[in-house]
Parts: sequence; structure tokens; C-alpha cells
Amino acid sequence: MIGAYPFSAVVGLDDLKLALILNAVSPRVGGVLVRGEKGTAKSTIVRALAAQLPAVKVIAACRFSCDPAEPDPGCPDGPHGAGESGQERPAVLVELPVGASEDRLVGALDIERALTEGVRAFEPGLLAAAHRGVLYVDEVNLLHDHLVDLLLDAAALGTCFVERESVSVRHAARFLLVGTMNPEEGELRPQLLDRFGLTVEVRASRNPDERAEVVRRRLAFDADPASFAAGWAGQEAALARRIVEARERVRQVVLPDARLRQIAAVCAAFEVDGLRADLVMANAAIAHAAWRGGAEVTAEDVREAARLSLPHRRRRDPFDAPGLDESRLDDLLAEHGGDEPDDPDSGPDSGPDSGPDGGPDSGPDGGPGVSDGPEGPADSGDAPEAGASSESGPYGAADGSNDGGLPDGGSGAGASGAPGASDGNDASPDRPCAERVVAAAEPYRVRPLQVPGLGDGASGRRSRARTPNGRTTGSRVPTGRLQRPHLSATLRAAAPYQRERGRSGPGLLVRDTDLREAVREGKEGNLVLFVVDASGSMAARQRMREVKAAVLSLLLDAYQRRDKVGLITFRGSTAELVLPPTSSVEVGAARLRELPTGGRTPLAAGLRRAAEVLRVERLRDPARRPLLVVVTDGRATSGSDLAAPAALLAGTAGVVVDCESGPVRLALALDLAARLGAPAVRLDALAASGGLGGLVRDHRTDYRKAV
Repeated sequence: MIGAYPFSAVVGLDDLKLALILNAVSPRVGGVLVRGEKGTAKSTIVRALAAQLPAVKVIAACRFSCDPAEPDPGCPDGPHGAGESGQERPAVLVELPVGASEDRLVGALDIERALTEGVRAFEPGLLAAAHRGVLYVDEVNLLHDHLVDLLLDAAALGTCFVERESVSVRHAARFLLVGTMNPEEGELRPQLLDRFGLTVEVRASRNPDERAEVVRRRLAFDADPASFAAGWAGQEAALARRIVEARERVRQVVLPDARLRQIAAVCAAFEVDGLRADLVMANAAIAHAAWRGGAEVTAEDVREAARLSLPHRRRRDPFDAPGLDESRLDDLLAEHGGDEPDDPDSGPDSGPDSGPDGGPDSGPDGGPGVSDGPEGPADSGDAPEAGASSESGPYGAADGSNDGGLPDGGSGAGASGAPGASDGNDASPDRPCAERVVAAAEPYRVRPLQVPGLGDGASGRRSRARTPNGRTTGSRVPTGRLQRPHLSATLRAAAPYQRERGRSGPGLLVRDTDLREAVREGKEGNLVLFVVDASGSMAARQRMREVKAAVLSLLLDAYQRRDKVGLITFRGSTAELVLPPTSSVEVGAARLRELPTGGRTPLAAGLRRAAEVLRVERLRDPARRPLLVVVTDGRATSGSDLAAPAALLAGTAGVVVDCESGPVRLALALDLAARLGAPAVRLDALAASGGLGGLVRDHRTDYRKAV
């Protein structure tokens, strides 16, 4: 079996190496989130770190990896006596798959044994297996939010609490938490980002020499893994010893009050929410001081801690990229530096040593990590969904509902009243009038759009669906391993057969065929496909500014509801798929802001392209229901026959956003909505305060009537 790639042999990635090592020195730092494009060694370096962690002594018969010297007094397999036999094993690397269930993560009552054997047995989950090791979550942004909450709570408390199905269990769960993600496949919610202690942005180097060194080492490893690892054995052993020494030293490191006030001042100046950043910075600075061999935290330790712990806490908008102004950080550290010198104490260098002769990185400094090889799983994508509402007049009657959970008094206005809207044109003076780029007004909160019916798609916050979590609405016979037991339904299924099964005592005789699992209803994520008119008629009267603001607002709503989004624009003579369906709404926002406008209006081409995209996506992700959002004034000036392309979209839930303005209106968008069997809504009525109720309730109902 091929071993892990040596941690010391990874080229560059100094910040990522340091972040991982600080967590290895002190788990109180709170874990690492690694953000980066595919093929940047995210998975490789995490797996390599596990091999550098010191071996642990465990009680042989304990499923929860208790330390023989200090057994957990509340261990479910305890109590453990003082003379329990112990054994030494390497620190484990436990991987949490994206599709894991809550039972698999935290553990649960073994229902099958409880019902068929009458045994009350607890089955530990992955958090128990990761105790005193590394818990690695690849593509953490694709993991269900409730699972991310559970594992981050356990990582912060060092304890896993299980309260479910008559089971009440507490066990230790102290581990180094590492999550990796590709931002192109969707972001984590800001609340979840904040729960990770440190974050590192990873990008491949554009330096040919550095890239060549990466390939050179990877080829050497693939050709002869044993010989390659042997060449780095000395550096690996030195790194492991240094981590052990830093772990022993970290408890003696002093955090002076001047440095603590410096940490508080930096966090306050950068306006981070809450106090978690202050705690993370303090623990990271202490770990950094221990790693470099110091006895006291210095300003340099604080600076390194701030660089790694604050960038992902600076986001104020979901479309903002994490980042930190390091020049401002230096100014703040100097302003609040106190009397203590800024130079770190004497000791080993703060970062990993360099080169085969001296440490982990003999390649060019600052180069990329070795690209993910056979042991690294490929990056994958996934996402959530969307919905709509109606109002008076030819656009339908409002019903006042708000299934999306947004308050009626939302901030912002519609197209004409959107915050920051104006009649100014931000087109470049170098661009001809027939093709220009118009800036968007500020986005605002929109009324929820919703696909009708009950789906089975990905977990999200948009439309009604059968989901693993939510309210229980019924029961069914399980198709595989029992995941969500429905006890009352199981008892009802077993009750009629007690006499023929020979029951003679008070106990109920239950067989495998009696088992029932719960059917629950929650919310799903949808594929929201935007089809946006970018023709010259839309650019007239500065409407494109408000159109972009509306689509940005809908993109923001899709981000919050965990949807997958796609963007088609039509102008001139063709329609273009500007953004293939993805869970990264940030990319959609960037493409929209750069969208040129002008030319004729090939509406039919836009609808045909939408039908083709939806056809392909149904094959790729059949469980994800689509929501079509057509943003147009309805003026088709090229390929005006809409009957055939509209027929291709029959049965697809959607909404038409009517962008027509002016004293004379032709109601062409209303005619398009009728052809699509979809409700229509005016551009200036999209805002949450516009009185909309739930546009897409039943797209088969006449769009002029209340739904």
C-alpha cells in the first residue's frame, strides 16, 4: 500500500503548513479551513500531517480511545480502572464523507439490535473514532449545515453529546479539525466560517520553476514511494519531534496583558462579530510562541495569529471574498504595541524548516503544494434551490404568505426604488452604445420564490421536500439500513402478529419485517436558472441598472437558501450560457456585473438554450427540481416565434419578471408568462416589502389568478 506523501516534501504552502502545525500544537486553536482551487494539494498535505502527529496510548478495549493515564470518567465503555492495559497506536485520520448521516457522525442507538434482540446498545460515530486524532472533511462546503454545526460544536467543546432515541451519552471528542473546500463550488455560510479557528487561501504558483519542482517531486514519489519517503525521513522525524516539544511547552507560554490588549484592539478595529476571534487569536498566538520555542507571546506571534484567524471573519456580504489588509494590521499592531519589543524570542524559526537538509521545504519558497495525486479525492460540486409569489391586477392576487421565512418588512425596494438606484449610466466611454456595461444598483431582499409540489432533492431552504430532517409526516418500509426509526409505526406493524408468533410474556415480539422508518418533510435546494434579457431595449431608460440589482438580489436569496444557480443571457442574435449551473453564486454575481448589453432581442434563442440546459441537468442531477426565472420586457425582435421554445419548457416551474416600463405598456411579458404557464411579476414588485406572497405555488394555474 502506498503511504502518504511526506509533509516536509510539499513545495511552498507556508501559511497552510503553519496553520496545520499550530493546530497540532494546540487543538484549542479551533481547526483549519483550507480554501483553494482544485489541484493545489489540499488533501495531500492534510493526510501528510496525520503521519507527523505523535503516537497515542489507548485502553485496548475502549472504543473511545481513552488514555490509560487519564481515562475519561464519563466514558460510555467505562469506568476504567487504574490498572487497565494500554497499547500504543498512531494518531488516526478519520474522513467525514459529504453524504454522511447524523447517526454516522455522532453515533446513535442501534435500533435493529434494540428491537430484535432487546439490547440497548450505543453505536459510536466518527467523532468518537477521531478522538485524539485528525478529523478531515473534504468539500466541507457541500456538507449539510446541521452536520457542520454538530462537528464544530464538538470541536469547540472537546465533547460529543448524544441525546436521541432514549440514548443519553457523553464522550470526549478532542481532535484536529481540518476542512477543505473549492470556493467555485459554493461558500460556507458566514456563521459556519466563523466557527473555524484559522483559514488559509491556497492558489497554485504561476512561477514555472516552482511548478516544475512540484511535478518533479510528484513524479519521483509516484515512481518509488518508499525511496522518496526515505529521502525525507530525517526531515519528517525532526518535524515530529518539534511538534511534540511544542505541545509540551504550550502550557508554560505566558500571554502578557499588553499582548492580550493588542489582540482585543485588532479584533475591535477590524469589526469582527462576537468574541470568538479574540479567543482564537490568543490561542493561536500562544501556539505560535510555543512552536518557535519562545516562553512569552510577542507582537510577531500576534501578527501571525491575526493573519490566519481574521480574513474569513471580515466578510460583510456573502459575495465578499475573505481577506485582510496586512498594512492596516501592521499599523494597528504598532499603535497598540505597548512597551514590549516586537522581535520574537530566540528559538527555532517560526515556520517549517526548509529543504531535505533542514526541513519540510527544499523547493522554491512560496511555491505551490504538490497536486492531489491518487490518494486525494477529486473535487465535486453540489447545491440547493428556489421559489416565487403573486400580486394584484394582471399579475395575480397576493395571498400574504411567506413560506421562505423572510419578514414582510424587508429592507430595500423594487427596481425603481432600490437603494442606490439612479438614472446614471456607468458604461465605459470606450465601449460603443450598442454594447455597454451598466453597473448594478444595490441588491435588496426579495420575496421567496418556490417550486410547487413536494420534492426529494438536495437539502436546502427553498421548496417543500422529503428530507432526512424536518417534521415527521408518515412512515415507510426501509429500503436499506434503518436510519430514521418510526417507533409507533413499527409497533403497529408488529402488534397484529403477536399471537401467531407465540408471545407469552409482556414483551413485544418484533421482526425485521416490522421495522418502519420515518418520512420527514423539510426544505430542499433547487436549480435556479436565470434567463436574462441583455438586449438594447433593456438598456434603454437605464433599466439594466435595476435589472442587474434585481438579479443580484435573487442570487443573494439563492445563496441564503443553498441553491444551485445558472445564468443565460440573450442579446444580438444568440443566447449564451454565461454561468453553467453551479453552487457558487459568487461567480454568478461576478459574471452579472461584467455583463455587456445592447443589440437585438433573440428571446426564442434564450428559451431554447434554457430548455437544453435543463435537459442536461436533469440527467446529471435528477432529484434537483428546477426553477426558471426569465427577466425580460418581452420585446422579441429576433426569432420572434415563441410557441416552439415555450413548449420545450412546458411543466417547468418558473416566473417571468416583467421589466417593461414607461407610460405605454404592451404587456408582452404577460403573454410570455401565459405561454410558459408561469406567473408574472413586475420588476418593481420583487422586493420583500412589495406585498408578494409566494409566486410559484402552482405554475399550472392561470397566471392572472391568485394561486
